This record gives sequence, structure tokens and C-alpha cells, in this order.
Amino acid sequence: MSIIKLLKIFCAVLCLIILLSPPSEAKKKFDGVPGKIIYIPLDNRPITDKQTVEVAQKLGYEVIVPPKDMLGSRDKLGNPELLWEWLENEADNYKDLRAAVISADSMLYGSLVGSRKHDYEPQLIAERAARFGEFHKDHKNLPIYVFSSIMRTPRTGALSGHEEPEYYRSYGADIFRYTALIDKQEIEGLNRREKKEFAFLEKLIPKNALSDWMNRRKKNFDANKILIDLAKEKNFNYLLLGRDDNAPYCQTHLESRYLTKYADKLGKETFQSIAGIDEVGMMMITRAINERLNNVPFVFVRYNWGRGGQTIPSYSDVTIEESINAAIAATGAMKVPSPERADFVLAVNTNPDGRTFEAGSDLNDGNTREGAKYFADMVGDYVSKGYKVAVADIAFANGSDNALMEALRDRGLLFKLKAYAGWNTATNSTGFVLSTAELSKMMTDGAVDDLLLTRYLDDWAYQANVRNTMARQLTWLRGDGYYGKLGDKMEAVSGRTTALLERFVERNFPPFAGSEDLLVVFPWNRMFESDILRGREVMIEIDRLQPHIRPLKE
Repeated sequence: MSIIKLLKIFCAVLCLIILLSPPSEAKKKFDGVPGKIIYIPLDNRPITDKQTVEVAQKLGYEVIVPPKDMLGSRDKLGNPELLWEWLENEADNYKDLRAAVISADSMLYGSLVGSRKHDYEPQLIAERAARFGEFHKDHKNLPIYVFSSIMRTPRTGALSGHEEPEYYRSYGADIFRYTALIDKQEIEGLNRREKKEFAFLEKLIPKNALSDWMNRRKKNFDANKILIDLAKEKNFNYLLLGRDDNAPYCQTHLESRYLTKYADKLGKETFQSIAGIDEVGMMMITRAINERLNNVPFVFVRYNWGRGGQTIPSYSDVTIEESINAAIAATGAMKVPSPERADFVLAVNTNPDGRTFEAGSDLNDGNTREGAKYFADMVGDYVSKGYKVAVADIAFANGSDNALMEALRDRGLLFKLKAYAGWNTATNSTGFVLSTAELSKMMTDGAVDDLLLTRYLDDWAYQANVRNTMARQLTWLRGDGYYGKLGDKMEAVSGRTTALLERFVERNFPPFAGSEDLLVVFPWNRMFESDILRGREVMIEIDRLQPHIRPLKE
């Protein structure tokens, strides 16, 4: 028998031993010395900043984050120079750092919104990108995990226009379609009608608007190429490119193909381009912790019946199965073919017909739907057999599936899960819940429940229910303000939303009702995302705002 054949047999046996052997001690037991992680998020939204940090904190890590006034918001783009200065100072001051997890968007443009609206020259962006190499050279023993966005292509400017250049509000839908046709032309060609449509759009869209938008994209594209070059030179432990809101045909999808080809010599153990962006900071923190512990979580994925893993969710350009497989690899985990050998079951709630709806639609009224009861029964069956279960709730975008959540509540399963997510896009939810579930095995039951409560308050109570009710009641309130810009209605909206949220808690998980104060605030001056403060956070916020607001409770 040749040496090559012997090596192949040895590798096959070794893989079998890994899959069939009991979990290692590193997987079973946390080593008790968490240490510190530097984390620079995309911006200061609760989900990308505070809620991501909380997951690592449940393991005992001290997560060092820049001051909020350095991070970008919706209206303030952030300050890359201050962030670079802060990063270098923090890395020099702390000798027990375990990792640095860094948003390239923040370091290059100030924030995710900044990546779309900045006016920086290409040379300055290139110089900032090159600083990653200098940072690695100065801190060679510090594991560095970098994530960057491929600029998004929203389908319309009606809702996203405030986070794009002004012209996108008028021509966003046309720009999206124009680039979709360019992408399709490269992949499979256009038919006669599509060629006429392309010619029409080319004349319709103002040339200065299209030129500006494409130039912004080129800056982003070229910066990502520099990051890929740095990854090839081993400056990063991992580089993850996230495809912000996109579709099967669009400019984001096109650029991702080119960037993936440019990085063709980098394997999945050091680089990936995946659908989604808001969740990737959480994914990189998870990978950093897994690699530090030599921990490879085993994941068994189970989809709802019907289209299941072949669902292409809204805001994505690939099937959810492809996205989840990529996320498993990016976090340092391994997919296994049966639940018996898995650390947990990732149960993915898709609609049987493969469609993704909006959580604010009339369809999400809580009445039993096809697939919801089946999925709840499936989750209950896994839990009753002793499996650890995490739920990725993606039947609806931008909020939980009410029919599913009520079924889980009625079966007493809400706090028998190890992790849950049902916020924003499907990939946001799957990446975040996968990461949380991987780390949950090293948490106390109380820590797991606390993270579950955060998601239930945000994804189910607020996003899928209270937000819609409050949006309809906005006209009842005095002052100027609307859904996308609350203005001087902010205080009244905060008080009313808090009251609605408390009622939701009383109805759906009464053991937590009244256990701690709640306060809903809106850090981006709009209703799309909220920050649900709990306990001591409430008093700190009220003290900070006094005497500018009246107490919400007498």
C-alpha cells in the first residue's frame, strides 16, 4: 500500500475519532481566566454595541469598547482618527488582552452609515486601511479579527434614504434595478425586454447621482481589496466581509463575486464573504473566544418542513442554508449530521413556501399558520429528549413570528432554550443566535435566561408587536415627529412604549413582570430600533436626562 493511501486512511480515521469522541475538556469547561477583549463595533446601536458586548460579558470577559461619542450613529458618522488613536492607546495599555475585534467600517469611515455617506478621498481611506498592517506589526502577539461591509444596495430609498446620499431617496429603486441588470448580464445575460429596461434606466437616473454612487462603491471595493491583501500577509487571524442588505442580483452581489475571486488563495479558516453585516461583530467575538479555548462547537441544523434551507430570505442573495454553513465556519464551529453528537441543535423557523414576510404585516397576527405548530412541536420534541436547542426565528424579517412565540410560550419552552434570535434580517438572526448558542454552554442558567429575556423583549415584544402599535398611535401625541424622526415626541413615545412593553411582559412571561424597572429609549431618534433599559440602567438614564424629562413613574 502506498504512503499516500496510508495517509488518506489515517486522516479519515482521525476525522471519525474527532466526530465520535466525547467533547473535550476545553469544550466542557471554561478555563476561568477570561481576560479582556478590545471591541470596536460598527456603530453605537444597541444590537451591534451593547447587546453584543453583553454576551461575552456573561462569560466573564471585560470587553473594552470606545466611548459612545467616538462611535458613529445615524446622524453622526464617527471619527476614524480618534478611533485609531484610541485603539493604539488601549492595545498599549493592556497587557492581558485576549483579542481585538475591529470593525473596518468604523476605522475607515467612522461607522456603517459613514461607509455610505462619507466624503473622504480614496488616498486617505487607503492610508487608514494600511494602518491595520502597522497595528499588527506593533502588536504581533495580539489576535486580530476584522470585519468589513460590502456596501449595500437597498431595493428602495423610501425607508433607507436617510442612511444613503440624498438622491437615493428619489432614485434608489431605479439604481437598485439598474445594477441588478448589470449583475444579471454578467451571470446569464439579459433578454430583449431587460435590455430595453436597462437603456431606459440609464437615461432616467441622473448621471451625477449614478456617478457619485458608483464612486462611493469603488472606494469601498478598493478598501476591501487592501484588507484582503493584508489577510494574505497574515495580519489578521480572520477577515470577514459582510454583504449588507442585498439581493440575488444587485451591485453588492456583483462586488462580492469579484472580491471572493480576489481572495481565492485564502481558505475559510482565515477569510469569508457572507450575507449580512450587523451580526458579524458577534460572530468574530465568538470565533476569538473559540480559538483561544481550542473549542470547536458541534452544531446540528434542523429546518422547518417545506423549502427549509433552500429559502432565499429577503435582504439576502443566497439560500439560508448557505448563509448558516458559512456562519458555522466563520465562528469556528463544525456542522454535524446528527443531534446526538452536537453541542446544540440550531432549529431554523422558515415558512414552508420559502417566503419571508415582514413582522409588521397582517399575516403576523399570532393566529396559527402552516408550519408554526409543526416547528413548535419539533422544538418541544428536541427539548424533551434532553437536547440543547437554539431557535433562529426567520419566518418574518424585522421581528419574531407571533404564532411560533405564542406556541413556545404555551408549551413552557421559552426559557428552556439555550439561545434565540428573531431580529432584523434572517442572516442577522442566524449569525447572532448561532454565536450566542456556541458560547452559552459556558454560561450559568441565569446568564442564559437573561440573554433570552433581552431577545424576547426586543425581537418579540418590541419589534413584532409594540413597535407597530406605537407607530399607529404616533398621531395621538403632540409635537412634531414621525416614525423615522421622533423629534420632540421622543419623551412621549418613550413613556407610551414603555407602558405597552410592560403590559406585553405581564401577558406573556408574568414571572418577570415587575421584577425590574423597564424603560424604552430611542438612541437613533427613530422607532426602527430601541434600547430597552432594565433595572439599574433605568435609574442611570433617568438621572442623566433629569431635569429634561418628567419621571415616567410617580
